[in-house]
Amino acid sequence: MKETSNKYKFEAAVQRPLSIVFRHPNGAWEGHDYLIEVVTGRQGLDSFDVVMDFRELETHLDALLDPFRGKLLSELGINDPIELAKHIADGLEKHIPPPAQIKEINLIDGHQQRLSYRVDRG
Repeated sequence: MKETSNKYKFEAAVQRPLSIVFRHPNGAWEGHDYLIEVVTGRQGLDSFDVVMDFRELETHLDALLDPFRGKLLSELGINDPIELAKHIADGLEKHIPPPAQIKEINLIDGHQQRLSYRVDRG
């Protein structure tokens, strides 16, 4: 199959739930039930008319999130939501086949408040 024209940019996303707890430097605890959203993008589509194989992305995201489920993240070296989003982006990057790239990681809480970590890899 022939690759789609590079005339357009495409984005697609997968989402997974994650319940975690942060401990602030002052000792206070903060729990969140997030919906983790990974947005990928590329110029054009591949030969299957997709940005990438999202079953693979979901598998890698699940494996990356499993150690964090129900944990105190500060004990795992992650101290705030931004560090969590960066950790997810860095951990998934090697699993994204070029020319697709991670565009952003969104942490969406139960009140639909969103923290977006935009990945700029050049």
